[in-house]
Amino acid sequence: MLGSWSPAIAGVVALACAAVFARGAWRIWRMVRQGGPAPERLRPVLPRLKRVFAEVLGHGRFQGRPWIRAAHWVVMLSFPLLFFTLVTAFFQLGNPGWQLPLLGHCAPWEWLTEIFAWAGLLGGVALTLIRTRAGRSEDPAATPRSSRFFGSTNWQARYVEFVIIGVLVCVLVLRGAEYAYLDASAWHFPTTFWIGSLLAGMSQTALGWLITIIALAKIAISLSWFLVVGMIPTMGVAWHRFLALVNVYARRNIDGTPALGPLDDLMVGDVALRADNLEELDDDASLGISTISDISWKGLLDTATCTECGRCQDLCPAWNSAKPLSPKLLVMSVRDHAYASLPFAQAAAHTGDVLGALEAAGAAGAENPERGPDAALMPDVVTPEVLWSCTTCGACVDQCPVDIEHLNLVVGLRRHQVLMESAFPAELSKMFTKMENRGNPFGIAARKRLEWAKDLPFEVPQIGVDVDSAADVDYLFWVGCAGAFDDRAKKTSAAIAELLHHAGVTFAVLGDGESCTGDPARRAGNEVLFQMLAQQNIEVLNEVEATKIVVSCAHCFNTIAKEYPAIGGTYEVVHHTQLLNRLVREGRLKPVAPPEDERRTVTFHDPCYLGRHNRIYSPPRELIGEVKEMPLSRSRAMCCGAGGAHAFMEDRSEKKINTMRASQAIKTGADVIATACPFCTTMLSDGAKAEGSDIEVKDVAHLLLEGVRRGLTSHDASAPGEPEAPLATNAAEEAEEGGDAKGTEATRGDKGILGDEDTRDDEAAN
Repeated sequence: MLGSWSPAIAGVVALACAAVFARGAWRIWRMVRQGGPAPERLRPVLPRLKRVFAEVLGHGRFQGRPWIRAAHWVVMLSFPLLFFTLVTAFFQLGNPGWQLPLLGHCAPWEWLTEIFAWAGLLGGVALTLIRTRAGRSEDPAATPRSSRFFGSTNWQARYVEFVIIGVLVCVLVLRGAEYAYLDASAWHFPTTFWIGSLLAGMSQTALGWLITIIALAKIAISLSWFLVVGMIPTMGVAWHRFLALVNVYARRNIDGTPALGPLDDLMVGDVALRADNLEELDDDASLGISTISDISWKGLLDTATCTECGRCQDLCPAWNSAKPLSPKLLVMSVRDHAYASLPFAQAAAHTGDVLGALEAAGAAGAENPERGPDAALMPDVVTPEVLWSCTTCGACVDQCPVDIEHLNLVVGLRRHQVLMESAFPAELSKMFTKMENRGNPFGIAARKRLEWAKDLPFEVPQIGVDVDSAADVDYLFWVGCAGAFDDRAKKTSAAIAELLHHAGVTFAVLGDGESCTGDPARRAGNEVLFQMLAQQNIEVLNEVEATKIVVSCAHCFNTIAKEYPAIGGTYEVVHHTQLLNRLVREGRLKPVAPPEDERRTVTFHDPCYLGRHNRIYSPPRELIGEVKEMPLSRSRAMCCGAGGAHAFMEDRSEKKINTMRASQAIKTGADVIATACPFCTTMLSDGAKAEGSDIEVKDVAHLLLEGVRRGLTSHDASAPGEPEAPLATNAAEEAEEGGDAKGTEATRGDKGILGDEDTRDDEAAN
């Protein structure tokens, strides 16, 4: 044995390692403090704490990965639960038989210790194997980029895995050696007594030395972790054990949903930029994110929390189409730049001399001041190619297990480039001009907004012309720019109008009074243009007394439902698939399946701004019936490539996002790709054509209309417009229509509109 003095010496070493660890934590604190304010991210306290406990104990962010979720859960809990085994190891250096008072001989605690030691060991080995396997592929076409760990700091993850496995092996071997050394009952060593039985031939002295050596190894591994992690504050794979708790606490949505849907406001100081305060901006005001200090402290905490797991990268459509953007690498590059700026920020606090600040920081590159906290992030830290590759699909935010809000960083950088630097793709300049001059990104005159309805067998009423206000009809139909001007989308607008007419739902449109909601401008970074368009639309909607709005475009739906309320426009907004699904369930629309020899197989593409951003997955599927799902569907669906204003930008890369998505749909063997957004319809139609496929691409409304027309033909239906049941307006159903329709009972029987079995799987089943 090492003598009675050994625990004290080990304790001194532990304090030194803890001091290094504390210094690392202090460096993280200082880095995060470089950021700007993040309003409303710390209160209310109790609901946020409840969410932290729910996330930590439930591990709900490990979507679709039950085995990884279980492995990570047991590893996470094993460390705090097994902390007392480390305390025991310190005292075992001097006395191999030392046990904790009370707990050391408490059978329930001993059982808990051993169960979590074994479970944690298995979990650690499983996670190690998963990482190793993810770095390899049997696909001959796979490249290093195919791994979600591409670009991650591999040795750091391997070191953490070594610590996990090493510590837990020491715990279990120590337990077995203690069983043999103490000649104890197997009741107190329920899963490790067999290890002790293997050591039964050793002398008491040898067993004592074995316990001492293993205890020393356990202490050394544990303290090395504190030392290494403390020296490398950028080691997110280790620091996330602590930082994730804070990051989850400070998340935007207290209800646990990811930070998707509406974008955060563009803040000027502590005031949100609005159309009515544009004239009050100071001449030297800086808009958007240009430097580290422009990022909020929550945004910098995001970068420090990143575990480099690559789940965001794994589903990023830009990365998977060989573009330079990786959400993970973007966050890592900003994080590393923020830490590199720390010495400069510290030195600058003590001297007004820039050159002196650089020299005081020990900067060999004093001639290169671009490393400081006031250095522009673009183009050296974040390149334009990276920034403008993002489609804002939200897959990165949705998949991140520690609630990093990548889109705030991307859009913040875009806002500065557009509003302050006038540095953006040429196509966007044309789009902005058309939106400013014509009120739509297509640049078509507003008088043509009703041309989609000219061939309908009934009149589509226009507010201000045929009806006085939206209060005179059930719904205001927001057609959208694509629905009014795009040839394919115009057919969808007509189909929706005809279905509403058949169901007896009264509706009206704004016609030339409608303008673009501003979505493409906002996601491209032109917040000023968005605010102007939004304010104009809200004034029109309020003037016509709009309360209930049905929208066919997923982007318009998200903007009016989720972003306009912050600007003063609060309405009851439903997507057309939600309303049509309700009408079918009520029996007001009665689709009939086609003959057996005409039935087609359908796959459904989830629009990002309907599904991932707003969690609406079931209504379109219930309308279709049985869906032949693509491998990437629902929350893991791949973007069509149109988001983030990319519908108006040219994808010049060899691998195009829309072509990749169309290929995924074609490989299902389906005859039809069903969509629920006009931009998805256009992108996938073009993608299928590029793939040389004759697969049809149709909005769900088209498929439903075909079924309804068959019913009208075969059943000698009553005149269109005669309602068979009152439109449901009870609060429970209205609340349901605001999100995913889960567990609803259909009234149309068990056949979908194409004759397939009706299924109602929802997000919980994914």
